[in-house]
Amino acid sequence: MASLKELRNRIASVKATQKITRAMQMVAASKLRRAQAAAEAARPYAARMNAVLTNLAGALAGRADAPRLLAGTGRDDSHLLVVCTAERGLCGAFNSSIARLARDQAVRLTGEGKTVKILCVGKKGHDILRRLFASQIIGLVDLREVRQLAFSDADGIGDRVRDLFGAGEFDVCTLFFSEFRSVISQVPTAQQIIPAQISGEGVETPVSGAAYEHEPDEESILADLLPRNLSVQIFHALLENAASEMGAKMSAMDNATRNAGDMIDRLTLNYNRTRQAQITKELIEIISGAEAL
Repeated sequence: MASLKELRNRIASVKATQKITRAMQMVAASKLRRAQAAAEAARPYAARMNAVLTNLAGALAGRADAPRLLAGTGRDDSHLLVVCTAERGLCGAFNSSIARLARDQAVRLTGEGKTVKILCVGKKGHDILRRLFASQIIGLVDLREVRQLAFSDADGIGDRVRDLFGAGEFDVCTLFFSEFRSVISQVPTAQQIIPAQISGEGVETPVSGAAYEHEPDEESILADLLPRNLSVQIFHALLENAASEMGAKMSAMDNATRNAGDMIDRLTLNYNRTRQAQITKELIEIISGAEAL
């Protein structure tokens, strides 16, 4: 049985931990507001970019001279997985859930005889994936020094992906991140970005079958928009990740604070029982000694 001093030290230690987790929860709640606002502000832009690209790509569907970022290489042999996670932990299953989704896809593709390469954005995903895919990780993008995410950060990652694609290093690129739904709900998501998968959601239907004329032509516009769209999708993923990380951290620190409170209650009860037992023992010894005299 632990002594009273040991129990007092444990109670003091857990109380100190509880103060830290409560402070981290408040910091995460403060950062979540800004991160959520940034993620929600980026969604309409990404959706509108998809609508513009869908309207333009319809005219080039099936043509041999379609841009490579839209049409791809025509092969499916080599895959690049861009895995976006956090730089720090203490956010529950946020990092592991994204890494698990990427790992499952990597295992499936490898089983099909495909070549898999992994570009990690964030230290935590790199630490998880290197246990199984150390030889397949081609790089790590470190964002620990970035205080506020900017489009230039995503554009730098996009430039790296475009350079690899231009050099023929891969045929298909898939982006992994966590979509923010709420403080308690973050959904791991895989999105193919090369070749661009453009959906028809949110696309305006021409009135009475009206035709659009573009100046310059569709090829010139897509040549400029497709690389930009790649950076936009990466930036959108980073913003969603930032909001999801803060939501997961806020939830994890709230659970840790509650668990610390429960542990303090149990230790205090144990301390009181031990102290009462010692007092009772001492009283019995005093009474026994007095009776012996």
